Amino acid sequence: MSAKKGTAALLAAAVLFLAACQSDGMAGRDAPTGRATGGGTPDDRKVSGLRGITLPSWNTDDYSSPEAAGYLRQIAATGARWVTFTPTWYQGRVTDSQLRTTDETADDDSLRHIIGLAHAAGLKTMLKPHIDLVRGGDRAEIRPRDTDAWFAAYERFITHYARLAADTDTEQLAVGTELAGTSGDGPRWRRVIAAVRERYHGPLTYAANYDEYQKVPFWKDLDVIGIDAYWPLAGKATADPARLRRAWQPIIGELAAFAARRDRKILFTEAGYVSQRGTTTAPYSWTISKRAGEDEQAAAYEALLSAFDKKPWWAGVCWWMWDDWPDSGETAERLAYTPHGKPAEKVLRRWWSPTGPSGDRD
Repeated sequence: MSAKKGTAALLAAAVLFLAACQSDGMAGRDAPTGRATGGGTPDDRKVSGLRGITLPSWNTDDYSSPEAAGYLRQIAATGARWVTFTPTWYQGRVTDSQLRTTDETADDDSLRHIIGLAHAAGLKTMLKPHIDLVRGGDRAEIRPRDTDAWFAAYERFITHYARLAADTDTEQLAVGTELAGTSGDGPRWRRVIAAVRERYHGPLTYAANYDEYQKVPFWKDLDVIGIDAYWPLAGKATADPARLRRAWQPIIGELAAFAARRDRKILFTEAGYVSQRGTTTAPYSWTISKRAGEDEQAAAYEALLSAFDKKPWWAGVCWWMWDDWPDSGETAERLAYTPHGKPAEKVLRRWWSPTGPSGDRD
């Protein structure tokens, strides 16, 4: 074959390949093709304008339950364009090195099922696998006695979900969540990230806690900086969005500078507020009060969205969280993180409607 004919054949093959990609059921969604390898510049189209809500699971079959499709329709109706799922493995103590599934781990078939439902509902998906402790406690305190064994187990855990994410056309993957006790170990985390990239080629993030992100050494190996944005914003209960917006200003300055130094956008992989009195004094608390505070929750939603809207370095927010599954919620719905049926949902709908302030975002 002559060089000219070979070039023509390659061009024809490329045209056929692109045509196949456009007709493979991905209409309306970006295929989860990734970016340059670690250290390169991310594709901003893949990591910008995220408007999402987390739908966590607490049991093996939550994601395949009859309620799943209804929850996704409700999430899409807010104007959300993304939904995050959180399969969780467990370890016994903070010093242990072994990770395992339990009857609270979403099984793979249920994950595949709900990812398919989400795509059918017009939602993009992020997998954000979690590690928790069997007897409860803070995952940030995990400091394994045998570090090599823990990272080997963790790599098996996260690459399992990298393969599942690739198989299901999941649009984004978090390589970890709030693991401050290990996230300072740059070399080991870079090996984990490299193993994930071998299996999954979409955008990657890590969900650092708000008091952890500055200590994470591997942001350049990821596509977007993820922060679980639970900064306390007030010293006492308030339903004044303007006051809360002012409280965000010094944090915004810090984040803008950090994003510039790392040459990465910042995604709020989680942000949320219980509908309890005083929620903005400790947004990370499920039990700040026994008194309802729906107006305070709504004010906190309004303040965050208005403070960060149109910041060029901000990639968006994935709110924690939508409804609990039947019989699984430990917090009464009227006091829980969900905005469903509360004034905070109206805030979302206004901001995320096609004609709202963020209506033109992805």
